Amino acid sequence: MDLPRPGVLWPQGRRARRRRAQQTALAAASALALLVWWLVPSGGPGYPRAPLSFATGVANGVYEKYGMLLQGDLRTALPGVDVTLQHTEGSVDNIKRVASGRSDFTIAAADAVASYDGPGKSDLRAVARLYDDYMQLVVPYDSPVHSIRDLRHLTVGVGQADSGVNLITRRLFTAAGMEMDRDVTAEPVGIDQAPAMLLDGRLDAFFWSGGLPTAAVAAMTSPVARIKLVQLGDLVAPLHALGPDMAYYRQAVMPADAYPSAQGGKAVATIAVANLLVTTDRADAGLVQRLTRAVIDSRDAIGTVVHAAQLVDLRTAVFTDPLPLHVGAERYYRSVKP
Repeated sequence: MDLPRPGVLWPQGRRARRRRAQQTALAAASALALLVWWLVPSGGPGYPRAPLSFATGVANGVYEKYGMLLQGDLRTALPGVDVTLQHTEGSVDNIKRVASGRSDFTIAAADAVASYDGPGKSDLRAVARLYDDYMQLVVPYDSPVHSIRDLRHLTVGVGQADSGVNLITRRLFTAAGMEMDRDVTAEPVGIDQAPAMLLDGRLDAFFWSGGLPTAAVAAMTSPVARIKLVQLGDLVAPLHALGPDMAYYRQAVMPADAYPSAQGGKAVATIAVANLLVTTDRADAGLVQRLTRAVIDSRDAIGTVVHAAQLVDLRTAVFTDPLPLHVGAERYYRSVKP
């Protein structure tokens, strides 16, 4: 019987080695496929799993409620990412946080974005235009106040120092020929404190900027109306005359059914400003693309609770002046463009 020369295998040995090599290659391919599946989940691009922070606003505000509802949708859209909500004073505070890297995402009014001139300004990017905030001047139902000028010498809630409410309110007083720090006793309180302070007489009025209806304001009309809303529509023209940054404010009307019992079945003229979902150019493109999809897809579900969110729409979401779109958001909008 002939024996194989040294270094030469029987045919059965060569076949066994080939099988082992094939099995090793198959195992490696399976491991690679599993890795790709983990990094690129079905339905969207890959993204990092690092925790994210989302700056919202004051307690009981629309930003906070929207953020809480969106947080649930992001758990599905971004599996493996822990999204933490941060309470803030509002738009001005929010922009500072994102620009400085203390927060990853936020909601802020367009006027606050345009007014920001601090470090990181050029890094700011928009994900979407969301819904409009309506400026609301709330007074007791039997108040003699019929315009902002009637607030002279009264105690007025003007929003916290770094809130969008405070920014707009100061500008409204200027447009009315008044000075907020001189002509009223200005209390730096937000929607988390102002309603109770108004009802127990510690405030004569308060300003609020938010989507319609704002739950904390609506609660002041049930079971009976204890408040009324004062028109601000006569300030649009003088407000625009203050400078180019005022272009972000537009004439608007709070419909009669926004707070029905507080408005006597009548619409109220006021001022509105758009809200933007904001991040920076440092945010991962794949993550932003998936987050943008979640924002658009969650509109109807969130809108049943935060009614203003019903206005989030693909046709308007891309109009994010004064910020350019983040590249990840742009990719999403291009992918769904008819």
